[in-house]
Amino acid sequence: MSTKVLRRKLFAILPLLGLAGLAVAAPEQLRVSTRTYPTPNIGLIREDGKPVSMVDEMNDGRPVVLNFIFTDCGAICPLMTQTFAEFQRKLGSESSRLHLMSISIDPEEDTPPRLREYMQRFRVGPGWNFYTGTEAASVMAQKAFNLYRGDKMSHTAVTLIRPSPTASWRRIDGLATPDELVREFHAALAEPAIAAQ
Repeated sequence: MSTKVLRRKLFAILPLLGLAGLAVAAPEQLRVSTRTYPTPNIGLIREDGKPVSMVDEMNDGRPVVLNFIFTDCGAICPLMTQTFAEFQRKLGSESSRLHLMSISIDPEEDTPPRLREYMQRFRVGPGWNFYTGTEAASVMAQKAFNLYRGDKMSHTAVTLIRPSPTASWRRIDGLATPDELVREFHAALAEPAIAAQ
């Protein structure tokens, strides 16, 4: 089955997810690149209310799969979150060795209780954390990964994969399907380690 057909099917299930009013652009081509992003030393607040260091959360030895979302998004965020949920399910037991991270780009609204509600809506499994914090921390995190676009309404669909704390990031620009994320994740793990500078 082609990528285009998979994306169409993914967009077709939105009404079943209660996202019938979602305004979505036509399916796009994915752009995959390798990038070096030093992890910024900023404080975040996890969905359980615990203050954490972004460095500590990202450098615990597990591969990291990262995206940026906000919970009242009516466009790409629910689709990206559903894709992460399906990706996690498709990995099965392999997902227990992975750290999925979703960082809010609207920390004023996305409090820990709101993040927990959002997680329940998408049936988030263990090993996937959501983060909020101050506006300044959110902007710094977005800028660290070259994702800051000025305001939340201008954000784009990007997924970042890093197989280990010393490796470079695999950047996926565009709305990936769960199968595409599985493929890119395995490809990132299989690549010879390219140390981040």
